Amino acid sequence: MRYSALAAAVLTAAVMPCTAVYAADTTKIGYGQGVNTDKKNRPCDAVSFNNVYGYLGAYALTNDENRIILTFDQGYENGYTSKILDTLKEKNVQAIFFLTGEYAKKEPELIHRMINEGHVLGNHSMNHYSLPTLSDKEARDEILSLHSYVKNNYGYEMQYFRPPCGEYSEQILETVHDCGYKTIFWSFAYVDWQTDKQPDKEKALKKLTNSAHGGEILLLHSVSAVNAEILGQLIDNFRSKGYTV
Repeated sequence: MRYSALAAAVLTAAVMPCTAVYAADTTKIGYGQGVNTDKKNRPCDAVSFNNVYGYLGAYALTNDENRIILTFDQGYENGYTSKILDTLKEKNVQAIFFLTGEYAKKEPELIHRMINEGHVLGNHSMNHYSLPTLSDKEARDEILSLHSYVKNNYGYEMQYFRPPCGEYSEQILETVHDCGYKTIFWSFAYVDWQTDKQPDKEKALKKLTNSAHGGEILLLHSVSAVNAEILGQLIDNFRSKGYTV
């Protein structure tokens, strides 16, 4: 596969059985990058998250201050992923696509294309349940059942996990870590998932460009028509600022 440079930016991990016994906090937390930024334009809450949970292999930023990583959440197909892949291919960009079980089962053609074009597949859980609301066994099943499905049906072994709804607990981060995964949140996202209330293209492009920062993990949703339209220009804007994408 052709994603070694991208994988190096977020570290790698082998998947192992989940067997830990937990004494960690089970309080459900809703992740968000916040609006306050530091001198490097990095959201302070993302920096804080890395500092608190990096020891569990959970990250909202990378250490590569020259790079921006594009990630897409793939909950369901809305007709725009092919255009997104076309743009990524044209711009020679590799991204991470976080799949739900529904997407993995219903969109084999697009998933094979992602793999063949060197993108990274991430685990977004089998059923997109809020993991802190589940038992430990149920949470592990959500992670590993999708892992097994993708490995068995696509010959691909995933290594990055994104918690559904951005909801986690310390225990869930330990569960993910014990399953051999890195937890990948994001350092910037915006309201792009409301298909019947899409943002203005120019405003969206300006917001995303102005929020650029080194080590950024950008969350985009592939169901967004606006994201598909502005992606090429956004990549150009990031590169004009000196970032590798």
